[in-house]
Amino acid sequence: MDLRAVEKSYARWAPVYDRTFGALTNVGRRRATAMLSELGGAVLELGVGTGLALRHYGPRVTVTGIDYSEEMLAKARAKVAAERLANVAALCRMDARDLSFPDDSFDHVAAMHVMSVVPEPERVMAEIARVVRPGGTVIIVNHFRGNRGVLALAERIASPFANLLGWHSDFDRERVLSEPRLRLVAEQRLPPLGLMTLIRLVRES
Repeated sequence: MDLRAVEKSYARWAPVYDRTFGALTNVGRRRATAMLSELGGAVLELGVGTGLALRHYGPRVTVTGIDYSEEMLAKARAKVAAERLANVAALCRMDARDLSFPDDSFDHVAAMHVMSVVPEPERVMAEIARVVRPGGTVIIVNHFRGNRGVLALAERIASPFANLLGWHSDFDRERVLSEPRLRLVAEQRLPPLGLMTLIRLVRES
């Protein structure tokens, strides 16, 4: 995935994202924010997009959101202002492969529907492991490649169009599980039709 292609793709998606892909991914977003709200603390949300998740965080968390798309961030900032979301600390344009935060900056990290979008997801996972404190939680929500059936065939057909679509349709789950500092503690398939998966990891000390 080329970063400039992703930026162009999400500039096109920004005006309609909330009503299309945003609506499809609402279940994972609500479950992830509920988990993090219960834990409390400082949360980094990678790929905050148009800010669809921001209203769902509870008062016990403070949220810093990053995204590479300025068009998406503009919509997120408008939501924060319109809804007076006081627990959103900052929304910043940033490359998830090179986060400008010190080590152990956050209690938790959320990456919802972003890992199959970013270039070099293994590098992004390494940055996540660096900025989350030992014992902190990492929540990944994403679609992962199927192994058989009609859906798996469709994923393979769509794969060459990743730069146009803005995401990899055949993204391999193992690419988010290879970071040695992050231990898998829970995994669940989500409706509709199990298209999305929520993965919970913990940063080892």
